[in-house]
Order: sequence, then C-alpha cells, then structure tokens
Amino acid sequence: MGKVAVGAAVVCAAAAVAVTALVVRHRMRSAERWARAAAVLRELEEKCATPVEKLWEVADAMTKEMHAGLESEDVSKLKMIISYVDKLPTGDERGLFYALDLGGTNFRVLRVQLGGREGRVVRQEAKEVSIPHDLMVGGSDELFDFIASALVKFVDSEGEDFLLHSGRQRELGFTFSFPVKQTSVASGTLIKWTKGFNIDDMVGEDVVSELNKALQRQGLDMQVAALVNDTVGTLAGGRYDDNDVVAAVILGTGTNAAYVERADAIKKWQGPLPGSGEIVINMEWGNFSSSHLPMTEYDNALDVESLNPGDQIFEKLISGMYLGEIVRRVLLRLAVQTALFGDNVPPQLEAPFILRTPVMSAMHHDISADLKVVGAKLKEFLGISNTSLKARKVVVQICDIVAKRGARLAAAGIVGILKKLGRDGSGMRRTVIAMDGGLYEHYTVFRECLLDALKEMLGDEASVSVVIRLTNDGSGLGASLLAASHSQYLEQS
Repeated sequence: MGKVAVGAAVVCAAAAVAVTALVVRHRMRSAERWARAAAVLRELEEKCATPVEKLWEVADAMTKEMHAGLESEDVSKLKMIISYVDKLPTGDERGLFYALDLGGTNFRVLRVQLGGREGRVVRQEAKEVSIPHDLMVGGSDELFDFIASALVKFVDSEGEDFLLHSGRQRELGFTFSFPVKQTSVASGTLIKWTKGFNIDDMVGEDVVSELNKALQRQGLDMQVAALVNDTVGTLAGGRYDDNDVVAAVILGTGTNAAYVERADAIKKWQGPLPGSGEIVINMEWGNFSSSHLPMTEYDNALDVESLNPGDQIFEKLISGMYLGEIVRRVLLRLAVQTALFGDNVPPQLEAPFILRTPVMSAMHHDISADLKVVGAKLKEFLGISNTSLKARKVVVQICDIVAKRGARLAAAGIVGILKKLGRDGSGMRRTVIAMDGGLYEHYTVFRECLLDALKEMLGDEASVSVVIRLTNDGSGLGASLLAASHSQYLEQS
C-alpha cells in the first residue's frame, strides 16, 4: 500500500473515531438529560401523591375548618358565609324573572318564564358576554355600567313569549361569584376579588347597590331581588330538579362549595333562627388551606407571584384557572434544566398563564399513537415545533399528575362536607351533590378521577348513595329561581 493510501486510511480512521466519539458524547448528554427529566418527574409525582390516607387527612381538615367557621368570624380559612337563603325553590314559582351570572372572564344574562308546578320552566333564553380585561382591573362604575348596558340590550330583545305581569318591575337574581359578606338576601359587601379581578374601590362596598345604581344610570327599570353566590345558585337549581340535593360544588375557572346547614349549628348566627330550621352556607372553600395538602415548589412559586399570595390555596391546586399554569411551570423547569424542547428555552413557555387548562385537557386526552394533538398544541400555543414522541409523552405524564392530584383533592373536599352532614358512612339515604363548571363537565380524566376517589374514600356501600349530578347553568337558573322565591310580588303570584 502506498504512502498516500496509508495516509488516507489513517485520516479516515481518525475521522471515524472522532465521529464515533461525537456520537457517544451526544448520546451520553442525551441520556444525562433524560435522566434529569426522569428525576424531575419522579419528584413531582412523589410530592403530588394523594393516597387515600392523605385524602382522609384533607377531608378531616375540611370538616374541622367548617366547624370553626360556623363558630365565629375570622378563626378559619373557610369564611362559611351565611347566605340568608332559608328556603330553596319548591316548584310553585311563577312569572318572568331575570338572572345575571358574574363569576369569571365572561358573564351571562338569562331570562326565564316559570309556570308553577305544572309548567315548571316554560322557556328561557340566555346570552354570554365577554368582559374586556381592562374592566377587570379598572373602576367599579366602568365594570357595572358595562354589565348594565348589556342587560338593557338583552331586555330590549325580549320576545312576546315572555310575559311580565302588568305594573310589575322586572326582578333579577344576581349571581356574584366572589367572596361577599352577605347582610340580607339582597345585599352584601365584597370581601375580596379572586379569579383575576382586582378593583380596589369595590372592596367593602355593597355589590347590589352598585349594580342597582348602574341600572338606574342606564334607565332600566329592574331591581335586584336576590344576591346569590354561584354555588348557592347551583344548589337552588339542583334542588328545583331533585329534592335530595344537599350541596353544590363549582369546578370551573374557580371553585367553591355550598351546602344546607341546620340553623342551630351556626353558632355565629345573630338574631332569631329562620322558621325553616335550615340555611344555605356559602363555604368559599377555595380559600381552604391545610398542612395536609400536597404542595410542590411550583405551587409555592405560583402562590407567591399571584395577585393574592397566601389566599385561595385550595383553588390554586384544583381549579381550571391554575392547572394549566402549574403544568407550564413544570415544563419550563424541564426546558431549562434538561433541554426537553432543544438547547434554547422556547420564549413563549416563559409567559405566565399562556398554557390554559382547556389546552392541557386536549393534550391529556390525546390517544393517537404519535400524540399528534400534543405536538399541535405545543406548536400552536407555545411555539414549540418538531417535538420528539418521548418529549410529548413527558407532557402527557405531567398533565396526568397535576390533573389527578386536583381531582382527588376535590373529592376529599366533598367527603369533608359529607362528613359534616353525617353522610359519609354506610346505610345513609340518597345524597345528591349538584355540580357545575366546565372543568368537571369537559375534562373527562379529571371527572372520572374525582368519581373514583369518592368511591375509594367512601367504600362501595356508602358511595352508592352519593350522586354527583351535573347542573348546566345552575347558577343562572338558580339565581332566577331565588329571585322568584324572594319576589316583592310573591303573595300576588
């Protein structure tokens, strides 16, 4: 072999060795990255774990806080707000009533014609309106004038099929899904904002008075007959359809629960007890907090950076407002520490709340072999292209861990209510929970996991008696029903 040939062979061999070394180093780096990613996932799974023993600790803590909140004010994370609703709809209600459901980034206006026990809900119409973000953090007049103007347009579209008795003022049930200190059925002062609202001049003010003034400014002859929390409204709507409804839960953008309590168990009640012997309590359970809640560094960071640090901890673990954001924070850590999506961190992944829970749900429910939906959603919402199947599987795993923790904790909260009512054991009578909210309705894995956790906690025999009944738009219909049952014209109906 000539010198040139030998030299070429040596060069080729050296190049092959160099290429092999590069490949080995790349594989080693890749293996190290995936090992780090696996460690992050293991830690997440361990800290989010909700074995049944943990769930019972959460349920017991919920019951304990409920008792404390009924004893006196400001001793519990649960406000246990007295709603002053001491009678729920009976089915005898008649007439035309309106409802306004304000509880998130959208509000709904609704009108319903009630035909008594025979006619029930004769007809109803509703319209949804989006709230511009600047009105969520602006002034109270601007927000309520916007809402009142939408009501004017809605009333103007009232057809001949809806009949208002001559000489009567239109009456409205106002579902206001934020913490309120209720002072009567039709008045209450705002305690604080949640769910992205932050209008300082409203805190401590009577929300019914503010809406009534806005209606007057718009020239609309309408009066608020009942101020209702969305969960109380859902409870009323559920009871209208099923006499066994004893509680209601909202699992949507935010979360809350309400239930029917014995009046004599409310130690902080002042004045004569209601004749019915019962009253609806608005728990404001989103603010529940306990050392038994499985928290992670992502939850703690989210809380610290939120508009309400230290508050609404339960909501930040289980509601639609936050689940997608928790997933984003985990993905960001993986992108930074393990280059999950390549050497450069995707800029959009650093934007808070860019990954919304409906997107998380779509990825979680992807059953295609190559997780095509996951890839498409990552590209559409986070600007991440050409993801590997391995990376997509990691995304689905994170969604699974975060969603199932939230669902199981929500189930523990429900069991806490059942325990307070003495309905958590065998041999109990049929017990119905009215459920509303897009998270429960549309996030199938979340819903099924919640139901499985209830059965796991209560056991086969007791869980048969517990029914979760989906109540679509219960807060809108429920508010109109409560307006009817508290109408100024009640005796004339």
